Amino acid sequence: MLTLDNVSVRLAGASVLRGVTGTLLAGTAVAVVGHNGAGKTTLLRTIMGLARAHEGRILLGNDDLMRWPAHRRAGLGIGYAPEERVIFPTMTVLENLRLPCEVDRLPDTDIQARLEMVLDVVPQLGDMLPRSGAALSGGQGKMVALGRALMIGTRMVLLDEPFQGLAPVLALQYAEALGRLRQICPELCIVITESNASLLQDIPDQTLVLARGALVEGAH
Repeated sequence: MLTLDNVSVRLAGASVLRGVTGTLLAGTAVAVVGHNGAGKTTLLRTIMGLARAHEGRILLGNDDLMRWPAHRRAGLGIGYAPEERVIFPTMTVLENLRLPCEVDRLPDTDIQARLEMVLDVVPQLGDMLPRSGAALSGGQGKMVALGRALMIGTRMVLLDEPFQGLAPVLALQYAEALGRLRQICPELCIVITESNASLLQDIPDQTLVLARGALVEGAH
């Protein structure tokens, strides 16, 4: 369970998040929706420690994330797939997938087990494993970013605008992967940001609406 308690963030002197409070439960898919500039990406970056909260608390279970530097938060079981994907072009897809686990110094047996789980969730990645990151289309890159987040995200995965720009076939494959993920990892909390809520269809159990950095609508 992730608890956001009055989280506020200022960037370049401007308020981007304003007193965001909410609870994200294990085993649920949570949509964070809002217009561009509403603060959705900043919320995910703040959870990951890539943006600094000026007020409030963020708790993952009993862990106070504010006490953990950004480079240690993934090791707490949080996977993050940013909107821009950030696939390393000189590495293969397999190397991209393994990277966060290797940084966290996981045993190779654990990494292999996680890789097998990811391929069950996103089977399309199997044929891509030997390919260079530079050879991927934008949509394929998003699938790889999902897989990489799942490699390290044993408690929570944060997916930033995953459906934006996807061709209909890939969007369907992505949605199907999330469905398999919920079956294979039923205790995982999945957080998805999206500007166009209709793209999410019936995926989320809970929807949080952000407007100008503030939560304006609770779960429904």
